This record gives sequence, structure tokens and C-alpha cells, in this order.
Amino acid sequence: MSEEIDYLRKLKARRIKGPTFRRFDWDEYFRIGRRDTWRKPRGLDNGMRLRLKGYPPSPDPGYRTPVIIRDLHPTGLRIVKVSNERELESIKDSSGKVIVVLAGSLGLRKRIVLLNKAKEYGLRVTNG
Repeated sequence: MSEEIDYLRKLKARRIKGPTFRRFDWDEYFRIGRRDTWRKPRGLDNGMRLRLKGYPPSPDPGYRTPVIIRDLHPTGLRIVKVSNERELESIKDSSGKVIVVLAGSLGLRKRIVLLNKAKEYGLRVTNG
């Protein structure tokens, strides 16, 4: 199990990309092509909906990231969003397993305080 997790973490670090899922006829209409949003094809005779050969791939559960590495940082650490000192203190014991992301709603003053606390606890901060 441990070897499998290590292998999956390496895959996550390399960020192996799957196909880009485009809307049907995205290359025919400029209006559709500009938008990078997926819409399920619903036409009765739509080849993409019928999954015919020669049509682009549609999203499937098989393309999803494995559960073991789903919400990990590329370094292999678990991401924890922090917005106050209490949350930072609750994760200070797991310094080698987590990576801290400071909430975007924080001001500069609070951000500096939390950065100093994180350094004191030995935690890594991504956006600090």
C-alpha cells in the first residue's frame, strides 16, 4: 500500500494531464470556442453523446484523480487553509504532513502575524 501511495504521489507531482474536455462543435463556432466550459451534449443524434469513434472524449469517473492523492499539494503534503491563529495552533503538531495556505480574505497585518506564527511552529506556507 505504501509503495502505491508513493507512486501516486510521484504522479501527482508530475501532474499527468488527461484530455481537455471541450464542448461539442467548439471549433465550429467562435462563441463556443472561447468559453472553456463543459456542457453535456443532449442532441438525439449527437455523436459525442453516443460516444462514437472520431468524436472528442467526454468526462468520465475514470479520469478522476485517485482518492489517496486527490487534494494533495504537488509536494505530496495535505493542504490546510488557515484564516486565524486558532486554526494554525490546531495543526502545529503535524508540521511534516501539511502545507498551510493563508486565506485570501486576510489583510496584510493578520497575514504577517500568521506567517511569523507558522515559522515559529515550523510549518510551510505556500502563499506567504
